[in-house]
Amino acid sequence: MSSPTSLPKTLVIMRHAEADMPWGTGDFDRPLTRRGREQAPAAGRWLLEHGAVPEMILCSAALRTRQTCTWVADALGDEAPTASLDERLYNCSPATLLTAVNRVPETVDSLLVIAHYPAVQEVTERLASRDSDYDAVMDASAGFPPSSLAVFSFDADWAALDGADARLTAFAAF
Repeated sequence: MSSPTSLPKTLVIMRHAEADMPWGTGDFDRPLTRRGREQAPAAGRWLLEHGAVPEMILCSAALRTRQTCTWVADALGDEAPTASLDERLYNCSPATLLTAVNRVPETVDSLLVIAHYPAVQEVTERLASRDSDYDAVMDASAGFPPSSLAVFSFDADWAALDGADARLTAFAAF
C-alpha cells in the first residue's frame, strides 16, 4: 500500500567488490583484492553521479562487504549515511535479504543493501517488474559480478515489496 505523501523510493542492491581467498582465512573474513578496492569506490562515484545516494545502508557483517561499504561511503563523501551491519545478510537466502528490506522504516526513501551472490541476483530478478528497463534486466540476469549494483524505483511501502513490484531502472558493474 502506497503512502499518499510518499515520493518514489529507491532501492539499490549491491554485491560486494572482488574478494581475495587468502590461505587459512575463513570465508567470513575474506578481504577485498586490490581490484575490489578499486571497484567499490567506482560504484560509490556512480551512485553519486546518478543521484542514487542512499539515506540508509544495510550491509552484511562479512569483512568483504564491510570493506566494500567503507570504500563506497568514502566515494559518497559527506552524503554517506552510517551503515547498519546485519549478520543475517552474510550468505543469506533471497527471503532473508528481502525480509531485511521489508523491515526498513517507511521514513527512509533510499536504501543501499550490500550483500552476497546469489541472493543479490535472485532478489533482483524477483523484484523486477514488467516495466523494468530491458537492458538492465538482461544484464542482471546474465550475471551479477562483484561490485555490481541494481537500482530500483517503486511507489509502495518497503514492507509491500515482494515480487515483480519494483522497476529496475539500471544495472551497473565495475
